[in-house]
Amino acid sequence: MATWDLSQTRHHVLICNGGSCMRKGGEEVTVAIREAITNAGLDDYVHTTRTRCNGRCEDACVMIVYPEGIWYENVTPEDAQLLVEEHFQNGRPVESLMTHRFETNGFVRTIETKPGILKSHKAKK
Repeated sequence: MATWDLSQTRHHVLICNGGSCMRKGGEEVTVAIREAITNAGLDDYVHTTRTRCNGRCEDACVMIVYPEGIWYENVTPEDAQLLVEEHFQNGRPVESLMTHRFETNGFVRTIETKPGILKSHKAKK
């Protein structure tokens, strides 16, 4: 098992590998993102982590980038190169895939994003 030196890491990418995201290609997205990061020579600067469900199943496959707090939806393997070039190399989030951005008072969703439900309003079983 590896213990990575994260001292040069600039971005932490969380790639959903929960049930809905896996059905929408989560494994393939994970592989494609990691390959694009490696091909761009960014392995020391961009760290990836597979996660379980992130709670936005309708947006599958979900990818989240920190420290910016950018949430991406409907990510496909074909989006990997664009995401790496634009977000990690050029510092510009890919607006067409973005659903949320973290700001001072919390997450702000993009105009077209479904609002979802608050956890406190979820029906009790």
